[in-house]
Amino acid sequence: MRRVAQTIRLRPERREEYLELHRRVWPGVEAALRAANIRNYSIFLRGDTLFGYFEYHGEDFASDLAAIGADPQTRQWWQLTDPCQEPWPDTGAGGNWSDLTEIWHLSEEPPA
Repeated sequence: MRRVAQTIRLRPERREEYLELHRRVWPGVEAALRAANIRNYSIFLRGDTLFGYFEYHGEDFASDLAAIGADPQTRQWWQLTDPCQEPWPDTGAGGNWSDLTEIWHLSEEPPA
């Protein structure tokens, strides 16, 4: 399992629009994420900064991300959400979102 954390800025003038979209994420978008082996996906907000976290349970991360990007309903979703976001200058593998480096993790079980 691979943990992924990312961040992006939220345009203040589009804040309510973005929050409203995420109150009712489209079932097809959620299905595309699940089909691409994405689990435990959360988006958090602090001020105008969004923080996303998900766990990847597949074998081919690049291929699964490409499948999400090829999904027609997800592409329509991005047409609505992308204008609400303002990328940092250093975007990463997640498209407009910048990848964060994991520096510490408390595992579920203590080492044997």
